[in-house]
Amino acid sequence: MAILIGDIAPDFEADTTEGHIRFHDYIEGSWAVLFSHPKNFTPVCTTELGYTAKLKPEFDKRGVKVLGLSVDKLENHAGWAADIAETQGTALNFPLIADPTQEIARKYDMIHPNADNSLTVRSVFVIGPDKKVKLKIEYPASTGRNFDEIIRVIDSLQLTARHQVATPVNWKVGEDVIIVASVTDEAAREKYPEGWKTVRPYLRLVPQPRT
Repeated sequence: MAILIGDIAPDFEADTTEGHIRFHDYIEGSWAVLFSHPKNFTPVCTTELGYTAKLKPEFDKRGVKVLGLSVDKLENHAGWAADIAETQGTALNFPLIADPTQEIARKYDMIHPNADNSLTVRSVFVIGPDKKVKLKIEYPASTGRNFDEIIRVIDSLQLTARHQVATPVNWKVGEDVIIVASVTDEAAREKYPEGWKTVRPYLRLVPQPRT
């Protein structure tokens, strides 16, 4: 059964490049990104993991723990990590999970038989501190992911979790946000005494809250 947004992310135990973990304990109190890649020593995946490692300061700033998942064995990760460091200019700096039995991949519905019966597609799950899935994205094996977009979405998710707002198309930090429909004009006047821009009664724009 597919995992839906709002579901509790399945727990699991696994060996990783940074030791054995129980997933829920590892991410306790944090946001998390769990992403799969089809196979070690493949070109697109090598670029993705290198770029994700470069983004670690950005993930850390947002309180996000990142974990990669591979259906390869743990002993195969070290050689590939060396390739990533040499070719991408950044060493692996987050846990890479070994899932040779595909148990975790199947829990997260990362294997699509119509695409490949043994390799994962490029799945991404963003998980909140409540351990619920906040975002899921899937890419085909041939297309590298946009991890800058994942950072952008996390910014939106964290902002909208704190405030009764939504973010419009292509929103970036610092731009106006939308007051959600459940907030009446009366309630909005208390929250935003400096006012807002009403484009339509259902589309009210306000500067991004700063707290």
